[in-house]
Amino acid sequence: MLRCNIASPSLLVAILALATAQPGAAQTYPSQTITFVVSFSAGGVADVVARLVAQRLGERGAKIVVENRGGAGGNLAARLVSVAAPDGYTVLATTTALAINATASRNKGYATEDLRAVAVVALAPDVMAVHPASNAKDIPDFVRSAGGDKGITFGTPGLGTGPHIAANYFYQEVVKIKAVHVPFSGGAPAVAAAIGNHVDVINVSLPTAQSQIEQGALRGLGTPSPKRISAMPNLPTFAEAGFPNFHSATWVGFFVPAKTPDAVVEKLNAEVNEAVASAEMQEKLKSIGFEPMIKTVAESVDYARDEVARWGKMSRAIGFSTD
Repeated sequence: MLRCNIASPSLLVAILALATAQPGAAQTYPSQTITFVVSFSAGGVADVVARLVAQRLGERGAKIVVENRGGAGGNLAARLVSVAAPDGYTVLATTTALAINATASRNKGYATEDLRAVAVVALAPDVMAVHPASNAKDIPDFVRSAGGDKGITFGTPGLGTGPHIAANYFYQEVVKIKAVHVPFSGGAPAVAAAIGNHVDVINVSLPTAQSQIEQGALRGLGTPSPKRISAMPNLPTFAEAGFPNFHSATWVGFFVPAKTPDAVVEKLNAEVNEAVASAEMQEKLKSIGFEPMIKTVAESVDYARDEVARWGKMSRAIGFSTD
């Protein structure tokens, strides 16, 4: 004889409420203040882009608070967001550092899989630049002059940054020249050192050195970008110099806890993309050296995954670890 257990009315109500909770939350999202947790200090590329997006979303009626939680190379903010409630109200605004730390930092306090990409919105390629007195007029010139036992000194924004890992990989693995790394405490000090002719070359994010290159205080040799950047159309790419497979850039993206409902993630992606797609935002990002990007959730997830693999390859090749 078959027996059928009938749930009590109160239990049925609880089950139905649970089943409909996520769609209901997505339909009303956002119904409260969203916090953008920026993984670096105020004034950095993540902060600048996050605040531009927050301002645009605010103009569209959303309530956004931006909090800077710099520390541990971006890991502090990522760890905080990874354990936040997965409801779309705590959002990580970070950079390429997230992809670098996936391999280079073994003691992050979180797993990269604990976070889910929502949108990757802006890309700023690195730039190789020298003092105007340098004999190098382009990248091939510089590589030729850097041969021999003496080698070169190259400045970057700091140990473990994207420009450091990519430049080290380029000099060591691609062109195979002797290069001594000179880390600085940010892009601005590296630029100042190049202007003072204290290092042979710098490798930094393009927005950091754009105005100095435009004003002639530095000579831009090239950018490791797949195509020329609209903000500096006269700056050649590494591909034009004979290195088509070497790319290095700082991107800015938004991430949420991995278990955030799909519908909430999709809605946040749509809102962020609409903000970035505005003519005002496009113009602003391009004017400061960024290339705006509009990606779906799936495209953003794929992009972040590919970046983890690419930066992992470079980090392992140069033997870099932060731990």
